[in-house]
Amino acid sequence: MQEEKNNTKEITIYDIAEILKISPSTVSRALNDHHSISKSTKKKVLETAQKLGYRFNRFAKNLREQKSYVIGVVIPRLDSYFMSTVISGMENHAKLSGYNIIITQSNENIEKELKCVEMLYNSRVDGIIISFSAYTKNLDHLDFILKKKIPLVIFDRYIEYPGITSIVIDNYKAAFDIVSHMINEGCKNIVHITDNINCSVYQERLNGYKEALNKYGLDYNEKFLFEKNLYNSNFKKLSNDILNLRPFPDGIFASNDYAAVNILLELKKRNIKIPDEIAIAGFNDDPIASVVEPNLTTIKYPGMLMGEVAVKTLIEIINGQNMPVINKLILSHELIVRKSTIKNLSI
Repeated sequence: MQEEKNNTKEITIYDIAEILKISPSTVSRALNDHHSISKSTKKKVLETAQKLGYRFNRFAKNLREQKSYVIGVVIPRLDSYFMSTVISGMENHAKLSGYNIIITQSNENIEKELKCVEMLYNSRVDGIIISFSAYTKNLDHLDFILKKKIPLVIFDRYIEYPGITSIVIDNYKAAFDIVSHMINEGCKNIVHITDNINCSVYQERLNGYKEALNKYGLDYNEKFLFEKNLYNSNFKKLSNDILNLRPFPDGIFASNDYAAVNILLELKKRNIKIPDEIAIAGFNDDPIASVVEPNLTTIKYPGMLMGEVAVKTLIEIINGQNMPVINKLILSHELIVRKSTIKNLSI
């Protein structure tokens, strides 16, 4: 009975100190990776703590430092390859920095977005990283967060606000690059499929599309713009609508790979030759882009890096290191050219 009681005893820093014949304060500093403790002592303390089954009292540490070491994240949707890579990058850097992450999704709903933020605030997170829903127009619903001066970083879909950093790519330039490539491949009547153009990323991609047309002396035709739900559309009907356009389209630029691939498959069912009759390009470089036949031309979006930079930036703000705040950090994109747009295969 006595042995069972000992087995359930909570191990303390005093137990570790007694075994190693060092002071409890040295054990405490070693467990907290204090610079004054040698690497060999830290190693001995950590090995002994692990052997004894010591549990670090994070709650007590958090109370002392008035931190939760938890970051809250709000994203529009979880069922997105891009968002999954962003989250992976966030978790990688958060773990290295001693933080945990709570992930929530708004499902493209501004009311749920607010509830996510309220939940994270009530969970006493140290800061929040958010990518807005496609229907969020301003930060009015986050006024209570801003007034409380809760550290906030925005990524991907952003709304500019003084003193708040956004981590983005140049969506305007990315769209300009991909449409320019299609024009150089011989496309003159290019359809653009996008989502809610009130959302920053889709508005900028539309502007980049228009600018590429303008640079090469091609007219913008409103009939060639389709504003749809990129993840939940009737792609069969959309394909029919595109094929009924006059003049007949010779190119399609979709604002994500999911829509581009679905249109590509629908057109193939109708025996449309891709890219000879209609070239197709997407955005994000999802894995499916390199699997579908022909492989899809797209924009490589640095999701992993975006997640890492967002967490790094937020932690710097939490620790008071990111001063003055940079309003926008722009990460590099890359045009990935594949067979879906190469009309002249001799190039």
